[in-house]
Amino acid sequence: MSIFFKKMKLFIPNVFQKPQRFIISKKMLFFGIFITSVLGFSQEKDEETLDTERVVIVKAYTPTISDAFKIKTEPVINDSITQKKKQIRYSIFSVPVASTYTPIKGKAANIDRPKPIKIFDNYATLGFGNYTSALAEFYSNFQLNRSDNVGLYLHHNSSQGGIENIKLEDKYYDTSLDVNYTTRTRDYTHGIEVGVEHKLYNWYGLPELPELNEEQLAAIDPEQSYFGVKLGGKLQFDNLYFKRAAVQYRYFGDATSSKENHLVAQPTFEFEVGDNLITTNFIVDYLKGRFDRAKDLVFQTPNQYTFLNFGVNPSLVILRDDLTVNLGAAIYYAIDEGNDDNDFFIYPKITASYRLLEEAVTVYGGLEGGLLQNTYRDAVQINPFVSPTLELTPTNRLYDAYLGLKGKISDVVSYNVKGSYASENKKPLLVNNDRISALLLEGFDHGNSFSYRFDDIKTITGYGELKFEVNKKFTLGMSAEYFQYTLEKEQEAWNLPELKASAIIDYQINDDWFAGAQLFYMGERKDVNNQIANVIDQPEPTLTLDSFFDANVNLGYRLNQQLSFFVKGNNLLGENYQRWANYPVQGIQVLGGVTYKFNY
Repeated sequence: MSIFFKKMKLFIPNVFQKPQRFIISKKMLFFGIFITSVLGFSQEKDEETLDTERVVIVKAYTPTISDAFKIKTEPVINDSITQKKKQIRYSIFSVPVASTYTPIKGKAANIDRPKPIKIFDNYATLGFGNYTSALAEFYSNFQLNRSDNVGLYLHHNSSQGGIENIKLEDKYYDTSLDVNYTTRTRDYTHGIEVGVEHKLYNWYGLPELPELNEEQLAAIDPEQSYFGVKLGGKLQFDNLYFKRAAVQYRYFGDATSSKENHLVAQPTFEFEVGDNLITTNFIVDYLKGRFDRAKDLVFQTPNQYTFLNFGVNPSLVILRDDLTVNLGAAIYYAIDEGNDDNDFFIYPKITASYRLLEEAVTVYGGLEGGLLQNTYRDAVQINPFVSPTLELTPTNRLYDAYLGLKGKISDVVSYNVKGSYASENKKPLLVNNDRISALLLEGFDHGNSFSYRFDDIKTITGYGELKFEVNKKFTLGMSAEYFQYTLEKEQEAWNLPELKASAIIDYQINDDWFAGAQLFYMGERKDVNNQIANVIDQPEPTLTLDSFFDANVNLGYRLNQQLSFFVKGNNLLGENYQRWANYPVQGIQVLGGVTYKFNY
């Protein structure tokens, strides 16, 4: 046994030489016990012959990392008995299950759709008011066939006067009739237009001084009548480089034998180069007229004028996502036959817009100029009390530089703000005429008429606009303009205000009632005071026209789709303000009438 244990001591280091996991089966255990018993039996038998040995361990065993081994994640088991996994086969049987649930079919929600508004091709309006005023309008559209139609528009507005403290007749009327014929086909559209107009006004704005007696007043005939005829045509092609052309001829005259002929022709060509569009406009503007006399002197040869302007305006339109640029120029050759003077002009025509924030903010600007033809008819449209002694010449607008922002603050509110700086040579200014003391021949020679003065003017303008669209039934628009003038030779910017403002309201109360309002404000203006004698080398005496506010309101009731009634009130504050010097307007004006729509 001692020998056995000695030998076992020799084997002990070998056990710890490499750490191992031992798996001892029952057979191995039985085999170990059997060997032990045999060795024990053998020892007893040979105990007398074996010598005792001594084993000396010189150094203790020190295992190293290299002596160890890693246990595999999936160790290999040497087992004589292994069983293979049985392959399982399975399948799913779908068995229908009876259901007693029946879904209810969905129904579309009901939408309250408004009744379609019937559109009529014709209407007639007739109204009467105080100051023996009358309003009449008639519009009719005849659809001859699928491509041709004829339109007719008649307008009449008149009053028999009655302004307080007026010494001369102050009645007026304004009548016009326009007829047009249009043909539309697949490739082109063409049409013609014919119109006539007749206006009657009175130079009733006598200055307070000098005072006239009844005999002198009775000798004045203040009535002035204007007559006009126009003839125009247009032609437009859809698939040609020659895109469109427009021609208009207008004759205008008055009761003092003044005559004016004005012809304007404008052909246009368009070319596409890649993604860009090149447009070229040609302009021919011919104006010829005469007045029987000049402004200051009674005995003088007739005042005649003739102007012929040739112009060409090429432009290149560039579209790039949110950016739109129009690069162009205008070139004019002007002929003044009356003064035997010819001039050559070049103007910029550049505009651009850039959308910064979708519909919220759009920046736009431009630098534009042009040659503007001033006519006798244009002067009458601005001020019907001008004298038939005007001196006319074209206005040379050197440039108009502007920059603005527009867009929507919300779905309800939109805005537009703009600032500009313009330079114009020979800009017309309306000035009150002086009274001719000797040989008063005409009704406009009593300081009660206006004429043109021309000057070189630079104008700074600020403009702002707000529009509210609360819904389809209510809209409100407001705008204001501020002007600052710098003149070359005139003392004041005669009859030009520094501030203008307006507001327009439209309200559909319900299906039957509707209302609206138009509010206007005009700032102070300056004019020549012809009641004070002008002293040489002294500033001209001036007068200041007060600012005024004009409030107009209308109310209507729609009886049915065809018949409606309305009431209009103008100048509801009742101020007899002066739009022009010595020309007070009518006070509160009320007019009521009826409108009827129909189809043939």
